[in-house]
Amino acid sequence: MRKNYRIFVNVFIIYLFHYDKRSPIAVFFLSIITFGIYSLVWLVKTKDEMNRLGSSIPTAWCLIIPFVNIWWMWQYSAGVEKVTGKALTQVVAFLLAWLLSIIGYAIIQDSFNKINLVAEPAVA
Repeated sequence: MRKNYRIFVNVFIIYLFHYDKRSPIAVFFLSIITFGIYSLVWLVKTKDEMNRLGSSIPTAWCLIIPFVNIWWMWQYSAGVEKVTGKALTQVVAFLLAWLLSIIGYAIIQDSFNKINLVAEPAVA
């Protein structure tokens, strides 16, 4: 009974804190093929995933408001730093996203793919 409970808890944790691993190359090329639309989709999806992990990134509607989008990207970068455990700092994430755009998004996605959200159960 206890083993079934642990399996249920692990499945619930994986569902609650699920973070999609995406190919950085796909992020790059899909952004080019869709003329940047996938970049917006990727930003919204990763924002939602980071918010589930404890970040406080505001609504993505701020992306379409001039000058507010810079503040939003700074908040997004703070979320990147929090989720990656400071493997990618807020300043670096902001510079990657703001100056390199889709290349920066691919690099940020690579750092997302490297995080381990759920510890593997110990083998007895």
